[in-house]
Amino acid sequence: MTLTSRTGPEFTYRARPRALLVAVAAAMAPTLVAPASAHAATKARKKAAACIEVSSGETLELTGTTTASCLTIEEGGAITVPDGYSLSLTVNGVETGSELAELTDGNGGVATAIAAGTYTGTIVLTVAEANDLTYSTLTFPFRQAIYVDADGVDESRSVPSDVLGGTVTDSGASGITLTSNGEAFNGVYVTGGGSYTLTDPTIAFDGNGRCDFIGYGASVVGTGSGTTLVLDGANISNVGVVRTAVIADAGAKVIVKNSTLHCADGVVPDEYPSAGTGDTRYMITVPWMLGLSGNVRATNLLGASTKASYINSSISSEKWGALSVDGGSYCTLTAINSTIANTGGQGYGSYAIGNVTEHFLGCTFDVGDYALIHWGASAHYGDSTADAVADLNDSLELGLTSAELSALPEKSTTIDAGRFMVLWYAAGSVTIDGGTKVSTGETAFMCKAVAGTVTVDGSDGATVDAGNGVIFQLMDTDRPSSVTVSGQPWSSETIGTYTEPTGSPSKSSSWVTTSPQSTDAKGTFTDIDLTGDFYNSVRGGGNASLQGQNLSLSFTRSTVEGVISASTAKHSVSTITKDEYREISEVSNTTSPVVNNGVLVTLGTGSTWTVTGTSYLSGLTLASDATVAAPSGKTVTLKVDGTTTELEAGSSYTGVLTLTVA
Repeated sequence: MTLTSRTGPEFTYRARPRALLVAVAAAMAPTLVAPASAHAATKARKKAAACIEVSSGETLELTGTTTASCLTIEEGGAITVPDGYSLSLTVNGVETGSELAELTDGNGGVATAIAAGTYTGTIVLTVAEANDLTYSTLTFPFRQAIYVDADGVDESRSVPSDVLGGTVTDSGASGITLTSNGEAFNGVYVTGGGSYTLTDPTIAFDGNGRCDFIGYGASVVGTGSGTTLVLDGANISNVGVVRTAVIADAGAKVIVKNSTLHCADGVVPDEYPSAGTGDTRYMITVPWMLGLSGNVRATNLLGASTKASYINSSISSEKWGALSVDGGSYCTLTAINSTIANTGGQGYGSYAIGNVTEHFLGCTFDVGDYALIHWGASAHYGDSTADAVADLNDSLELGLTSAELSALPEKSTTIDAGRFMVLWYAAGSVTIDGGTKVSTGETAFMCKAVAGTVTVDGSDGATVDAGNGVIFQLMDTDRPSSVTVSGQPWSSETIGTYTEPTGSPSKSSSWVTTSPQSTDAKGTFTDIDLTGDFYNSVRGGGNASLQGQNLSLSFTRSTVEGVISASTAKHSVSTITKDEYREISEVSNTTSPVVNNGVLVTLGTGSTWTVTGTSYLSGLTLASDATVAAPSGKTVTLKVDGTTTELEAGSSYTGVLTLTVA
């Protein structure tokens, strides 16, 4: 049976003929934007006159946006739209009822349907042009409240009935509210070189997303070269698996200021593998091999040369991560005078991969585990001085006015990390300066057999306080690998196991421990007082295909009190699986002679090392005014290749070096 309403579009019931039991009022949703002028986004709508009922076994096809006062869909009933279109239901201005298919459906579980049930209120069933987006081999059917391209808002791809309050124009929206308790509905999607400013939006999404490597289900997405998305005064609060707040992708520029973003975990679908997957098409939980749990990160930065900046804002996730860069290359992540936090006791402040550059000026970190997980990047933690902020404003084209710049107070960065400041899984640098205060529950700098480099300049008051007394730990990776699987949509599952090596490492015939190598992990400390230990426990000798790795440390006008040594590291458990995920990176050290794990120490001008316990080195260089000392009432002795040797300022020593305290 086919009926065309006097007030609106055509709809068709299929599956079995029947008489219409109720009259249906249908009307096109109101215009979202008035040409060239702002207006209220929630105009008065024609009152719906009746209900829509879809019985079990019936399919109702809608060919246009339809309104009603109530909607009933029995189990086994369905509402569809023609190919090339999407369907969204709002009730009293809230997107609702959308259900994702199972992940195992072969399409990534992305098809959405309106759930069976009875809905009452102001019912709007929006039929919009499809916005199907591909990530890898999967296609995700995006639906969004507001779709923006270079020409402004595209009503044909938008769901106007989800926009409540405020004003909307082709260049921006102010004071709007977007709400969803369905699944994988997006808020504002800006693409194609468009520029859009959201002022004081309130966005609250409760329900799962599906893929944060493209932003399916995110509150806001800015994507594409030349695209600029600005959020000013935003309040975004989401609950749901990968229901991300902000996505920046594909060369876009996203600027968030004076805003609050928070994302809390949802309920993982039953069909998801219990140990998770590293296949990013399907990955909806943090890989446990990072020592973390959680299923939503607040933000993600993707694509090539994309830029995301957070100014005078609060960004937090329950677990997993607050600021993420994942799946991108040569991106730039910036935070100025912002708070970065995890509220659930686990998680990271930022994730860095793909040669990203990260700037943190005047920020406060209150994170469960790591301030930074480092997969190849350059990261800087410092003060939000007027000059530093102005430089970023110019180089990143942040668009901050002179008044906004003047209103930003100069602040130092404070880092409070539950476990580690930095975890390196790939080579890259970290710079800490200004008045930055680093405080960690455990080791400050954790490096997993890669060329991680940290430079700390304490001349303006920067400090490092390691809760377990270990400032730098260089060690073998203890990250289990993903395992390839067949017969599943995803290509791998994270069901690998780490097994602690046993026995003594074999000496490599090719690895040089007595001079710096290009693959060394490095620490450079200037004008700072440090209390804590430095360890290199890399086994080498072919273990994990690694012949060896050195730890090179340099101190200038600094004091260090502690042990600096080659060591043997040991976990408290011999194997680590998903059940022991919190044991990742948790090791104790026993100092031991250098094998393939050279330790090279340079005490530059004005520096003193107070040795608090037996330390094994492969190289020691002393400036003419440098000092190696022992704690009060004790003496320190150096042996070189077994021979007791006097410690003299201005001298260098290589070989098998042992410093003992008595």
